[in-house]
Amino acid sequence: MTEQQQPQMQEQQWIRTQFQKANRHMAEKGLIPGKVYDKESRVLPPYLTLWKIMESGKGQKYWVLSGDLPTDLVEDTHIKSAREALRHFSLNWQLKAENIRRTSTDKTQLQFAALMISRAESMAQMQMDDRLWAAEAGA
Repeated sequence: MTEQQQPQMQEQQWIRTQFQKANRHMAEKGLIPGKVYDKESRVLPPYLTLWKIMESGKGQKYWVLSGDLPTDLVEDTHIKSAREALRHFSLNWQLKAENIRRTSTDKTQLQFAALMISRAESMAQMQMDDRLWAAEAGA
């Protein structure tokens, strides 16, 4: 294996791991992962992946977020692109974190809220960076 192949192999392994996390998260929510919409999904190593996956039971589509952050999902209703999905997750996490901060005194919950805010801010920055979405705009 050449030095050039090593980072590519590591990236491919990271992507596989994130895909497995996304599928596992769906299964934990009682959803059976089905078709993956590769062209609509986005992979931004080493930070996050946004998979558009059809649930095979009912045929509903979901955006599933995984990476260096908590795994999450949302139905694709009214969310037309990975960029919009990332914006949704960012805003939603900020609201959830603020709710935790207002209602909890549990140290673990407050640490989780801080993590959510940090990741939500990073997602918001990524969502606003046009360079990351050039392929999506051309699609």
